[in-house]
Amino acid sequence: MSQFDFDWIVVGSGFGGSVSALRLSEKGYSVAVLECGKRFRDEDFPKSTWDVRRYFWAPRLGMKGIFRLTQFKDVAVVSGCGVGGGSLGYANTLYVPGKDFFEDPQWAGLEDWEAELAPHYEEAQRMLGVVVHDEDDPADQLLRELGEHLGVGETYRKTPIGVYLDNRGETVPDPFFGGEGPDRTGCLRCGRCMVGCPHGAKNTLVKNYLWLAERRGARIEAERTVTEVRPLGAGDGSDGYAVTSERSGLLPGRGRSTLTARGVVFAAGPLGTNKLLQRCRLGGALPRLSNRLGELVRTNSEMILAVTVPEDYPDDLTKRVAITSSIYPDPHTHIETVTYGHDGDSMSSLYTLLTGDGTKATRPLKLLGQIVRHPVNFLKVMRPKGWSRRTIIVLVMQTLDNAIALRPKRKRNGDVRLTTEQDPEKPNPTFIPVANEAAEWLAERTGGIAQSSVSEALFNIPNTAHILGGAVIGASPEDGVVDAKQRVFGYENLLVCDGSAVPANVGVNPSLTITALAEHAMAAVPNATGGRENQAGRGMQVGR
Repeated sequence: MSQFDFDWIVVGSGFGGSVSALRLSEKGYSVAVLECGKRFRDEDFPKSTWDVRRYFWAPRLGMKGIFRLTQFKDVAVVSGCGVGGGSLGYANTLYVPGKDFFEDPQWAGLEDWEAELAPHYEEAQRMLGVVVHDEDDPADQLLRELGEHLGVGETYRKTPIGVYLDNRGETVPDPFFGGEGPDRTGCLRCGRCMVGCPHGAKNTLVKNYLWLAERRGARIEAERTVTEVRPLGAGDGSDGYAVTSERSGLLPGRGRSTLTARGVVFAAGPLGTNKLLQRCRLGGALPRLSNRLGELVRTNSEMILAVTVPEDYPDDLTKRVAITSSIYPDPHTHIETVTYGHDGDSMSSLYTLLTGDGTKATRPLKLLGQIVRHPVNFLKVMRPKGWSRRTIIVLVMQTLDNAIALRPKRKRNGDVRLTTEQDPEKPNPTFIPVANEAAEWLAERTGGIAQSSVSEALFNIPNTAHILGGAVIGASPEDGVVDAKQRVFGYENLLVCDGSAVPANVGVNPSLTITALAEHAMAAVPNATGGRENQAGRGMQVGR
């Protein structure tokens, strides 16, 4: 009988966690996945974002949905939750980043990353069912025209996405994995990808990596929030780990239990992983963690704006998938148009009239000036009915070397709260001029109303849907938290396989990169060498 409950425990079930669960299972290990969110079937997704209990994540308030919004003093972070992590509500967009990312000095000296990761990107694309969306719609045409207006029309390109586009509205046997995967239904182009796809068209992780992992014996436990990972015996974890979790919900500490494993993969997303690692470091469970923990946190240098067209606008902007095209106004900046379809009206509360550059003191005054000058537009923006079907979200991302830090604050109950701190030498931007220019042009072109996010306009705090870093790849503990194979410095059989390890701004939607990096990390884990007992600890050392 094994001395451990499982060979590996994976904390989180997003892109990195799902890859880890499948690949470790394929190597012959017993695997448990602990996910803080709920498990959703296609029919369980909310009918609209007004269904707050099934869309928003705030478990202490009884909300256990797929959308989490976390407010810090320097950034507002949107992230996913549930079995399948961010794939449940992301915009399906799966780009390979440009050379700037692979050549960032934080990690460039460790590998020729573009060449090293190429086969893993290819495998990630295969597993996630990446296709190029080759249909143009009215929002695409507007973006193409914007590119021409900015003098970069040649950069317009169609988006690689993870959606089953064939056989529209028809349910067919698995088209991706030789019949081993689930039945799939062809995309209806309803645009509600970010509300949760109820049709079975979106290639979420529960339809590929996690589906296959469970059929290879991986056990997924939903609604389990991990609170501690502590070595058993030797301080470097070579004798295994105890992983303590509790039931996600109203009361902390409810349903607490502990499982043991030879190895642990942290994959709870950058906010979850950074919080858990800081809690373990400050609480004495993992005292050897690098002092670089929490540094080089990236936001993809993002701005998220919106343009709402008039009621009588002649074109339907929602008959598409969430993101279908993009342009590059300069080599470091990437712009996409996004839709919520008809079912995202409550998201209007996150936007207000477009506001220019300023400080925490002056931007609210500029917003007030906008309201005084344009009271009718302000009232229109305040009316949520129909907002989603008439609104183009403008997503702007950059590869520039900007960063913040995540700092831990101890609570009285021993828990940890994360706070942010701007990097004094390369602070995260609070305003990107071309983002406002794009929104203003789209508003003028359509007769619509350009909007900033409320947090940006009122508090000079940008939004991001792509938080990265904090436990980044580095050459040593003086440079990062994990090595080039994402093994935690100072510990055996302890890995970080999510966006926390990403060392630079990707400049595009990062899901494919997180997946490829996890594939790369898992390729370095040796196969199990025999029966369950051997798998659990003999000949399985993975560490520094």
